[in-house]
Amino acid sequence: QVRVVESGGGLVQAGGSLRLSCATSGRLFKKYAMGWFRQAPGKEREFVGAISWSGGSTDYADSVKGRFTISRDDAKNTVYLQMNSLKPEDTALYYCAAEILGSGSSIDSNYDYWGQGTQVTVSA
Repeated sequence: QVRVVESGGGLVQAGGSLRLSCATSGRLFKKYAMGWFRQAPGKEREFVGAISWSGGSTDYADSVKGRFTISRDDAKNTVYLQMNSLKPEDTALYYCAAEILGSGSSIDSNYDYWGQGTQVTVSA
């Protein structure tokens, strides 16, 4: 079983930055596309961004384009979500997910393994 563990969430003022990390167990990390999703209270889970298993391509939701950046470090089995210019509407529980040999889908059902999430709260 693959473990996916997010960290780095917290409370930040609007305009600030946070970097989320997602550590994944196992030797096949290089073969996983990694995605970030988020869910705000009372709302459905939504796609934030993803990176292909090769790291050669990334995709972002329109709401975060230009503010969020995904990167991966295969040597550390870790993917990062750098979040800049945070807004109160970015407040949510952020999930990391792994998709075997994926291109980095925006569809959550395509992902094989999920973490428990890390809370991000942006104050006005």
